[in-house]
Amino acid sequence: MVRNYDADRPVDPATVERLLGYAVHAPSAGFSQGWDFLVLDTADEINLFWSATTVGDGATSWLAGMRRAPVIIVPLSHRDAYLDRYAEPDKGWTDRDEARWPVPYWHIDTGMASLLILLGAVDEGLGACFFGIPPERIDEFRTAFGVPASRTPIGAIALGHPAPDKRSPSLKRGRRDVGAVVHRGRWGDQLG
Repeated sequence: MVRNYDADRPVDPATVERLLGYAVHAPSAGFSQGWDFLVLDTADEINLFWSATTVGDGATSWLAGMRRAPVIIVPLSHRDAYLDRYAEPDKGWTDRDEARWPVPYWHIDTGMASLLILLGAVDEGLGACFFGIPPERIDEFRTAFGVPASRTPIGAIALGHPAPDKRSPSLKRGRRDVGAVVHRGRWGDQLG
């Protein structure tokens, strides 16, 4: 996750289109494809995004570098696409009961599509960072960009050419090793 961008190096629009092309090839339950992507790639759009999604001047150290990203992509999930799809005859459900979804695949599938953008950015030699929009700023974001209530922003992706970046202090926690997270055959005793 890159948190500092070279503001003087724009991202080729053809590259952004390739990344979006990867995203729409992500898996989706029932081939529902319940995602949309809001692409912000002008200075006015980027400034409006930051003013709509941050409190005050947003002058935190990590945000300063993020604000230099020349492209922001906001992945939006669409719950009704799944509820409608699974009420179709070939899926066997006759209702749109959200309780059938103990895990909201509309968010999961949109997250997988977002990951394809992130991985594609690395392949293109770019930097990217997935980050959240504060819940208390969602309504302002929707208003600023005309996003309908039927779409949920699951986060945002900053995209650009990396600039020198400091490592996140969170990395000091270390990465959990495979043996601590993989359970074969049944849940192991290593975790409570």
